[in-house]
Amino acid sequence: MNNFLDNIAKKYHFTFQEQQILKTIQRDLLQWGEKGLEEIWNYSLEEKYEGKKLKKELLSHIKKYYESLREKPTNYKDFTPKIQPQKIKIEELKKDSLGFGACPVASEKTRCCNLLTLDAVESCGYDCSYCSIQSFYNEGKVVFDKDFKTKLNSIKLDPNEFYHIGTGQSSDSLMWGNRYGVLDALVEFAKKNPNVLLEFKTKSDNISYFLDKQDLPKNLLFTWSLNPQIVIDKEEHLTVSLIDRLKAARKIADMGMLVGFHFHPMIYIEDFEKEYGEVFTKLKEMFDPKEVVLVSLGTLTFIKPVIKKIRSRDFQSKILQLPMSDASGKLSYPLDIKEKMFSFAYQSLKEWHKDVYFYMCMEDKSLWKKVFGYEYPTNESFEMDMKLSYMKKVRGKVD
Repeated sequence: MNNFLDNIAKKYHFTFQEQQILKTIQRDLLQWGEKGLEEIWNYSLEEKYEGKKLKKELLSHIKKYYESLREKPTNYKDFTPKIQPQKIKIEELKKDSLGFGACPVASEKTRCCNLLTLDAVESCGYDCSYCSIQSFYNEGKVVFDKDFKTKLNSIKLDPNEFYHIGTGQSSDSLMWGNRYGVLDALVEFAKKNPNVLLEFKTKSDNISYFLDKQDLPKNLLFTWSLNPQIVIDKEEHLTVSLIDRLKAARKIADMGMLVGFHFHPMIYIEDFEKEYGEVFTKLKEMFDPKEVVLVSLGTLTFIKPVIKKIRSRDFQSKILQLPMSDASGKLSYPLDIKEKMFSFAYQSLKEWHKDVYFYMCMEDKSLWKKVFGYEYPTNESFEMDMKLSYMKKVRGKVD
């Protein structure tokens, strides 16, 4: 294929910039499992045009074909990705700092809940094609902090404040189990600080650590990231199946603990309503809304380093086969597609509206009114309303 690019570059006198555009398109087409440039090259245009006009028409033809693939819902039915999971090395090291603070992607340009994040582990052992963690840490290395428990216990919190802290920002919260005592330390921290809602976010079913515990603090929140099985099969490599995630959540709920569900990222796939509708139906069959704290909605949003990382990998994925629009300096679906996806999700779970807190994670402010029928004037008002809802559920468990 490189020979083909070299040959057409010489034949049609493409500039360096034009060659780079063609290389990017070629890389994407092969990663998406589509026909390559050589198969779609339109030599018949030579009969109509010549010189600069011919070059312009050839590039236009390729770009139109490329963009036409991105305008449609992603079709996974005939896509069997070739993947090479990244090898990982697990280390326990002494870190300089705990990694505790405001959500690193918080922005005033989008509506944000001001979640506090805690880096219990750095980097993830799963291999989701869209993951942004891969651009933050050393490739192939998962790091545990030797002094994690000590640093965790040194956190100073105001006893009169209510805190929502998540451990799923820098790694999957549960896939590692209690390796190096990480869950022991977190559960002890939750017991010591009843004014903290400590959230574990996962795509695993690794809940064995909790099943034999009789004295778990009620301020633990277990949440699962969900997608239709076809998305899990094609893009969420090494993670457990949808039904295994739901079964794990059911076991945790049966223990009297609080659960929640994240539809983030939602992906605009062919037969979207059918595929996601089946997931929503399964949720309503398996869970009472009084057991569920939250349902969050969000979708694919990329920064350029993540896109570069995805394109550099020797694997196949359709995750970049979407119509990319500017989203506060990042790239994501156009707002009309987001509104369609989020509205469908919200209305599919209308029986849960009174008992479950629904929100959008890091999405454009304008979507709230359109999807939920209400909006927040500031991130702080969003944060306060969310915490009040969560506190009510936690107190219901404690009482």
